[in-house]
Amino acid sequence: MPSDPAGSTVGYKALSTIPPVVLVIIGTLSIQFGGALAFTIFDDVGAAGTTLLRLSLSAILLLAVARPALRGRSASDWRLVVIFGLTLGVMNICFYEAVSRLPLGVAVTIEFLGPITVAGALSRKPIQWLWVITAALGVVILAAPWTANSTLDRVGVAFALVAAVAWGAYILLAQRLVQRFHAGEGIAIAAVVATGLVLIPGLVSGGGRLLDPSVLVVGLGVALLSSAIPYTTEAEALRRMPARVFSVLMSIEPAVAALAGLLVLGQHLPLRDLAAIGLVIVASVGVMRGADFAPPAEAAIEA
Repeated sequence: MPSDPAGSTVGYKALSTIPPVVLVIIGTLSIQFGGALAFTIFDDVGAAGTTLLRLSLSAILLLAVARPALRGRSASDWRLVVIFGLTLGVMNICFYEAVSRLPLGVAVTIEFLGPITVAGALSRKPIQWLWVITAALGVVILAAPWTANSTLDRVGVAFALVAAVAWGAYILLAQRLVQRFHAGEGIAIAAVVATGLVLIPGLVSGGGRLLDPSVLVVGLGVALLSSAIPYTTEAEALRRMPARVFSVLMSIEPAVAALAGLLVLGQHLPLRDLAAIGLVIVASVGVMRGADFAPPAEAAIEA
């Protein structure tokens, strides 16, 4: 593994002293309130433009902190980081397209099918799939496809489902990534790849408004809250816990998203939606109760 540049791992060494559970909670709070902040510039640059700002600015921040070493990488390392970056780009743009059409809490709840399915798939206990089905039921109740006049945008639901698949893949790929790249190097490189993926749709959507100072300030805040902080904390957490445990520890995501939507955007959800979100959270806790919290030996990484 290439040696890390001098000074680039100071912050990551500090993160290593924080319990991984706390790191996941920090990342969850950061990313959901960042998502609410992003909503405020949708009218200016659109969902794709917001995604471009988020990823490009976070890439700059992550590159400055991690200063990844590019030499000495194998072809498989580059293949992994490119696939991870493309997954990151798809997850981000689909999520913002969903949030532009759905309440934040609803979009996150649907997207949460990704990590909870990963949790069930990685479990050796067949009963865990009952909790996955329970979570899916909560999403079905939320979307209410049998209701012709449902207030949920069908395109938004579709984007959220694609984001769910990408999120599940992100979790699986991220644990492999942190085993091959020191500290935040892999995340930083992947952010550049993700930026390239959304560059054209982002420019078409945002145009010259992307350079508006007020938009850039919000974009920087979104990059910090929604990308730089959570990606860094999640990467460190994944260094010290199994992907399955990481997935279910994020069971508070839908609730935090609903709270952020209420406090920042004034989005009040009906009782049925809140009940459906609660069902997904209960399913997540159910999966977590059956999880093995012992980190696997193969996930150990040189500090």
